Amino acid sequence: MPSKSDNQEINQNIDKKAVIVNVAVAVIHHKEQYLLGFRNATQHQGNCYEFVGGKIDANESAEQALVREVAEETGIAIENDIIVKLGRLHHDYGDKQVVLQVYKIELAVQQYEQHKHCEYGLEGQALTWVDKSKLLAGEYPLPAANKTILEWLRLPTQITITYPLAHFSECADSAAAWLQYHQAHLAPESLVYIRIKEACPERSGNLAAQLMHGRPDIQVIVPYGTDSQFVDVDEPMPTKAESISHQVVANHLTHASLMQWFEDAQDLSVSEACLSDSFPLIISCHDIASIKAANKLASVRIQHQLSPVIGIFISPVLATQTHPDTVPLGWEAWSALAQLADMPVIGLGGLSPMMIDRALVHGGISVAGIRQFFNKEN
Repeated sequence: MPSKSDNQEINQNIDKKAVIVNVAVAVIHHKEQYLLGFRNATQHQGNCYEFVGGKIDANESAEQALVREVAEETGIAIENDIIVKLGRLHHDYGDKQVVLQVYKIELAVQQYEQHKHCEYGLEGQALTWVDKSKLLAGEYPLPAANKTILEWLRLPTQITITYPLAHFSECADSAAAWLQYHQAHLAPESLVYIRIKEACPERSGNLAAQLMHGRPDIQVIVPYGTDSQFVDVDEPMPTKAESISHQVVANHLTHASLMQWFEDAQDLSVSEACLSDSFPLIISCHDIASIKAANKLASVRIQHQLSPVIGIFISPVLATQTHPDTVPLGWEAWSALAQLADMPVIGLGGLSPMMIDRALVHGGISVAGIRQFFNKEN
């Protein structure tokens, strides 16, 4: 039987394990230049770069803490800038657990010019501005909990969704018409969600592979499991998955598949089987229940050291031609749902690329759609 002193030691260890530190993190940037601090060797997770931020006090919100910490550490006043929530991360370092509430702030030209030459912060820490491409390439090592943030930053401000194959049903060869249109009208180097809505997975995979082969400049999101069907039968040698898989940035999980996973997740073996893919996920959500399920899935993927959930579509924001009978959320209700998400939020439904500023103000980081997102000049 444990002694009194043993019990005290066990309780102390439990208390230490239970300590949770809430931290506000500011991903500050101007265009492609991002601000990083450097943690010295004596600090927790030392000899690493980090985004600006600090502990959230008991009497303040995450955004209030963000404004205070950025001012205290760098002298940059961000209270009048648009502060966009990226997401929330829970991470166990062993000696402490942290909850990172992550926000993205783009500085105005005047702010950047005023601070771009500052080599040290107000607390003596080294500061540096780094190019986004080098940051995402891992040239500046960050603490473990920050790795997901880098994946979030890969999302652009707009995502083009392909027309379904049925849109070209009046053409003699609908597949050829679908392929020709999308190869001609997708904007250069765009992120494209290839949504063919074809009942035959092999045919969908074939069309996706042909589009990617013909447009090697684009990056794509494909339906969950589609990447296993990437074989282009029109090539002299079949185009195998590995030859175009570098263009795939994420798999898409539908609302129905998400809720089925959430129901099955009570059985850990089923949960693990669903999470076996190697690509990040983007998930479709429509309500509080699905956002709760997406948050759970994101947490489980991090626990299993799998590629993260990098974003969710919340839709429909506005009325759409595709689903005219669906009641739109409207910006205010959409914003309320966006605040519940633990990952970046993408607006979908009746939007155009010009609406990105409105999405940013309401808590999103990107907009997506079909008709308004194609290059009409070709």
